[in-house]
Amino acid sequence: PTIVASGPRSALPHGEPTDRQIEAGDLLTLDGGAIYNGYRSDFTRTVVVGAEPTAQQQALYDLVLKAQQAALAGMKPGMTGKEVDALAREIITEAGYGDRFGHGLGHSLGLEIHEAPRLALTDETVLEPGVVYTVEPGVYLTGWGGIRIEDVVVVTAEGIEDLTTSPKRLNP
Repeated sequence: PTIVASGPRSALPHGEPTDRQIEAGDLLTLDGGAIYNGYRSDFTRTVVVGAEPTAQQQALYDLVLKAQQAALAGMKPGMTGKEVDALAREIITEAGYGDRFGHGLGHSLGLEIHEAPRLALTDETVLEPGVVYTVEPGVYLTGWGGIRIEDVVVVTAEGIEDLTTSPKRLNP
């Protein structure tokens, strides 16, 4: 199911839509995908609706984007899921938000939306070429909101290919 969560509800990584009205200045998290020949995709962007981002919104977005970029740049075959997760998690932790990144960095995709192996603190599976993963760091502040940026990548012989082409901007 598509996730649409706004304002403080964007702090719920798997938030379900409610009758809450989206307001100018809200963080809006959109998480969805498609199915093609039985195979799943996954994609998340967080944006600010109808206003310029606040300094806190922009700073947190920049942190999550930096964490994602580090994971995308360092991810390669031969690493474990735990090692890839650490590339992003260390950046978020050093900024003081480690306890606000409550899920793994990503998961495999295939005939199911969430498949093993995962990019997570406990996953010792070695990345192999041809396997598709999400890379989706997030920071979630209860009562304030959350930010997640998610791309889908495929592991190649040398690194990864990012299959997601959507722009990454907090204020589209």
